[in-house]
Amino acid sequence: MSRQADTTSRLDDAARAGWLYYVAGNTQDQIAAKLGVSRQTAQRLVSLAMQEGLVRVRIDHPIADCLDLAERLRDRFALDLVEVVPSDPESASTTIGVAEATAAEIERRLRAPEPAVMAIGTGRTLKAAIEQLPAMDCPHHKVVSLTGNIAPDGSAAFYNVIFTMADRAKARSFPMPLPVIASSPEEREMLHRQPMIRATLELAARADVTFVGIGDLSPEAPLFVDGFVSEDELRALRKAGAVGEIVGWAFDSAGRLIEGITNERVASAPIPSRETSQVIAAAMGERKLPGIRAALTRRLVNGLVTDERTAAALLRD
Repeated sequence: MSRQADTTSRLDDAARAGWLYYVAGNTQDQIAAKLGVSRQTAQRLVSLAMQEGLVRVRIDHPIADCLDLAERLRDRFALDLVEVVPSDPESASTTIGVAEATAAEIERRLRAPEPAVMAIGTGRTLKAAIEQLPAMDCPHHKVVSLTGNIAPDGSAAFYNVIFTMADRAKARSFPMPLPVIASSPEEREMLHRQPMIRATLELAARADVTFVGIGDLSPEAPLFVDGFVSEDELRALRKAGAVGEIVGWAFDSAGRLIEGITNERVASAPIPSRETSQVIAAAMGERKLPGIRAALTRRLVNGLVTDERTAAALLRD
């Protein structure tokens, strides 16, 4: 191996060790076991990551495998933006790493000097990402919610992030004061006709960049667990072929929106145009794979932030 290749490999190992330590919260003994090195070597790699300036709040080093996976995903699905983060081999988290990378991309957009409209979805990954944002002052930007912020019991929807985002970024925010899923198609149409709601929907359609999560429709689907759909409705969606959802819009394995059932009552804004803006999904994990694959295939999104394991699985199929 050449000296340059050896140095690159060493920095890759240092970046991976730094990620496991500073982001995933592993001990040096755990890092040693996961990387197959001694504890002393793991300690030196973590120190090297710091010495080389790879570590700030997040790892600032492009790991070669992640870059390769990202480039292959970009080519396979004609994506405009792809970010692949390292996977923690022993973590079952569906947000760790991806939340931090999504936060970095959101922060980069918010720090841009040109005024922009940012649409934001909802969910656990986006909530974890928004909580990573530093305090900023961005009054020249507009942040608009794609989803309603009212839960079925009338309380504020827990994973709606627009208010936290507005507090962190100090940007003009436009919430959607609606239930996530209306009680009937007629109620949804009546709500959408209200001048304030119509203006918010029009603003969402003009978004320059959009960040969304992708929910699975397994028996433990977030839409069901959080009380937005009933067990019978979830069963009907699965029977109709639904494999995933974005801001409540359920779709099948080909990325086609399911007709009727809950989609006729979803109060969310339509997913913004992928032809005129970037729609970036933040999602990882085995349960979300069918939904992620369908969203990429149908180009429901044109950007993706995910982890190594998910990226590799997408490329295997």
